[in-house]
Amino acid sequence: MSEASAAPKPGLGTVIRALGNRKTGFMAVFGFAAGLPYSLLLGTLYAWLSDAHVDLETMGVFSLIGLAYAFKFLWSPALDRIDLPGLRRLGRRKQWIVTAQVLLGIILVTLSQLDPVAALGLFSLLAGIGAFASATQDIAIDAWRVDVADDVATIDMLSTVFQMGYRIAALVGGALALILAERIGWTSVFLVMGLILVAAGVICLFAPDADAAAPSAEDRDELLELREAGQLSPRVRTIALALVGLLWGWALVTVGIFMVRSLGSDPGARPDAVDFVSTTGPLIVIATIILPASIAAVLVYLQRSGRHLLTQAVPHDGTGSRVADHLYRALILPLTELVGRMGWGLVLALALVLTYRICDSIWGTFAYPFYLGELKYTKDEVAIASKFFGVGAIVLGLALGGTLLTVIGRMATLTLGAILAAVTNLLYADLALGGARMAMVSDMLGVTWLVEQLGGEPRLGTLMVTIGTENLATGIAGAAYIAWLSSIVSKGYSAVQYALLSSLTLLVGTLGRGALGQLIQQQGYYRMFVLVTWIGTIAIVLCLLEWWRVARQARRARLA
Repeated sequence: MSEASAAPKPGLGTVIRALGNRKTGFMAVFGFAAGLPYSLLLGTLYAWLSDAHVDLETMGVFSLIGLAYAFKFLWSPALDRIDLPGLRRLGRRKQWIVTAQVLLGIILVTLSQLDPVAALGLFSLLAGIGAFASATQDIAIDAWRVDVADDVATIDMLSTVFQMGYRIAALVGGALALILAERIGWTSVFLVMGLILVAAGVICLFAPDADAAAPSAEDRDELLELREAGQLSPRVRTIALALVGLLWGWALVTVGIFMVRSLGSDPGARPDAVDFVSTTGPLIVIATIILPASIAAVLVYLQRSGRHLLTQAVPHDGTGSRVADHLYRALILPLTELVGRMGWGLVLALALVLTYRICDSIWGTFAYPFYLGELKYTKDEVAIASKFFGVGAIVLGLALGGTLLTVIGRMATLTLGAILAAVTNLLYADLALGGARMAMVSDMLGVTWLVEQLGGEPRLGTLMVTIGTENLATGIAGAAYIAWLSSIVSKGYSAVQYALLSSLTLLVGTLGRGALGQLIQQQGYYRMFVLVTWIGTIAIVLCLLEWWRVARQARRARLA
């Protein structure tokens, strides 16, 4: 789906029609089903392990299952080109979504019956398979959202509803699961969560298909198109496929070896996960995204310049050539389509992908040390402000962001989100200096009075207003960002393109945390928040440039 064709029709009527649309309802279910296993497997599970007195080193190894989400783009081409036996009739995307949801439900139910200490090996294996299934579900859901979007259920509205479902699931799988665990135990909690996911899988059987405008690898005519006159020669395509295959193969082997060494070696021989992510992680992204995109750019140039093209149709010369063409369609064509359609605009888009979420990702690791260590809030106060009040603010921000998308447009909302994400860091800078200004805001809004009436300390109101305001901005920015990212991928190659782009979203923030930690150690939190605010201006500038590019493209389309 191109940027121009996906532009929303402004007006509140669009919002009302979209909310009553069948696709929008299933999008909410998909969002919830995607957020619940992520919250459970990468968050709540560690609370269970702590209660079971599993040592910290083992829990550190457990955290490696998060690599399934970080590198999910490595197997995304399979979801575009491979059908599950006997399940193709469910739909191109639904076959993966429903299967993943049911599998996740079964895994959670099985985990609920295990002792994480006595059956640690099986427990970790199931958790790893669950993370892989969850990441696979995310790929398919992201592709489904792009594929089914239309003039009523717009990509902007579907993206917003997905985020709302995802955030609600985070609350259910996080704070609510912890509360329930205190009363009914971890076994019952994971049993209930597993049954919820199985139920989601049954509900999603009735979701609309996403087969429209989607190319099928089984269509022989499409393979023959690659061998018609005017197409790149098989030799050039084979070289490009071999190079990309080597790069992706190296990445898969590297991640696989790291996982095996981490889970199978004795504790003293385990590799450093932080070092792997910070040093090898960027190399994997370069090998799987940057270099393949460069190869795709060369192929586009050769095609447009008329070099190394077939002068007449060339038939397949055996099974090997057909397999090569299938692989070329799965790995290379999604990249050449993206590069060919966006041109140099892809460089700007990649820069925006790398920097847009940096404000809320780069200092997230230091949030709890800031609240608990620097500001001396209690754990209960932080839980109330961040988990309950904060999540509610994010959902409200997503709703507001979805409305703004249809009223003022995608790029205006995207730019506003970048501004808010940067400026709200100054609220935390005020907290670092004592929070006098935020305390005044809390008093004026009546939050301080409400907290006191409920038996809390007045300073809790200050934290609630600060986190709530930032999360409101995060919701607006998140709705706009997911909508924009979904709009620049093609329906025909949505699984691969979206997975590749989204994998870069938190890269810079993740890699910058080490340096940011040193800055906090040396100069304190106040200077860190001021610096992050300035860093956020990079995304603002890039949003303005992308806005100009999209507007220019739309003008050209109207004149054509």
